[in-house]
Amino acid sequence: MANENPLIDVLLVEDNPDDAELTIHALKEGNKDIHLLHLKDGVEALDFIFAKRAFVEKNIQTDLKLVLLDLKLPKLDGLEVLREIRKNEATKNLPVVILTSSREKRDIAEAYSLAVNSYVVKPVGFDSYVKTVSTLTYYWSLVNEKPV
Repeated sequence: MANENPLIDVLLVEDNPDDAELTIHALKEGNKDIHLLHLKDGVEALDFIFAKRAFVEKNIQTDLKLVLLDLKLPKLDGLEVLREIRKNEATKNLPVVILTSSREKRDIAEAYSLAVNSYVVKPVGFDSYVKTVSTLTYYWSLVNEKPV
């Protein structure tokens, strides 16, 4: 029987199915007990974070320790998602790591101006990708003290 009130502590927002699969694999390498939710667009991510629309009635317990956020998302891009997270008093300190393919200086500058916690360009090789993401997960979910 599925847990009636699942606990989510890491939110992955990634629209590319291959990148999502690889990231989920890497996240599990970093912490096998991690409770992860994968969403595919920016609107869905904000609905989850702020318990709106489809997530109002789901009764999901959140203790988000980390949001892994791609930039190039459908419906609402990652920078807009980050902007909304930072504007809200309840979520302004939520750890957000941009995990993207973009090395564009304006994306990096904008992300840091919006107080992103970290900006990581997706490594190209499988082993490097898994190591990078599992290290990120380990740090943000087990080592880092969550803001109060």
